[in-house]
Amino acid sequence: MRRLFLASALLAVMLVPASSASAALEGEYARFNKCPLANPAVELCVYAETTAGTFTTGKKTVPLVNKQILQGGADPVINGEIFGPLNFVAASDGNTLSKTPQPVPGGLLGITAPSWWPQLLKDLFNETINNGFTGVTATVELAAPASAIQLNLPATLSGVGTALQLPVKVKLSNPFLGSNCYIGSNSNPIVLPLTTGTTSPPPPNTPITGDPGELAGIAEGILAAKENRLVNNSFAAPGANGCGGFLFSWLVDPFVNSIVGVPSPAGTNTAILEGTTYLGDAAVLRTK
Repeated sequence: MRRLFLASALLAVMLVPASSASAALEGEYARFNKCPLANPAVELCVYAETTAGTFTTGKKTVPLVNKQILQGGADPVINGEIFGPLNFVAASDGNTLSKTPQPVPGGLLGITAPSWWPQLLKDLFNETINNGFTGVTATVELAAPASAIQLNLPATLSGVGTALQLPVKVKLSNPFLGSNCYIGSNSNPIVLPLTTGTTSPPPPNTPITGDPGELAGIAEGILAAKENRLVNNSFAAPGANGCGGFLFSWLVDPFVNSIVGVPSPAGTNTAILEGTTYLGDAAVLRTK
């Protein structure tokens, strides 16, 4: 019954009649300012914010402590089915997936304070490592055009199948690593088939379970899936490339691989994204 209610509510928000168009978006509608409303094919606006979770490749786990945004538009009607997979459209300014740096615990040396130390001493030690010359940030970036993003609302609501698939690469930033140090690339991306259901990973990983969240009406034409949880632990991650610049990557890439533990096969990596997803009826937004 809950899934039927969620599907009915989603259908309702996408069928609200609209009047004449307007340009300004304010209040609850402001989050959709970068939805490509000028594209007449766009019928749905998407704004998904990840506020917590973790991203693990090999032996390195990065907590997601800084908010990351996925935004854009979509055409929900494909082959006459309103609940089929969506054609994703890039954000109006091209910033579809925000490039949000996340601090890497242990930094370049991969060293963190022992767990048995007092908390105050652990915090001081880790702050010094993460913010000094050895500090490293990891930034997840799209490794393909926005049209390569796969968003499936029925799978999101039901917890069955892939809800969101993202082709990504991870940029590692540090003065020593240079400006082009990545795990994954446009030609060899990390593909994340995220689900709100339960995963079926190869060993040694064990299944983990996501959550579609609680659906709530926010304003006319806006629904939010609050406290949702998208997960996957069956993807593979390639090795580092471009670290240390053109001259030294042949030396620095293996060093980064040893710290991060990549390349890492399927069953040894995990992505957990927690936050809220907002869906807006483009027809309504064009009137605001």
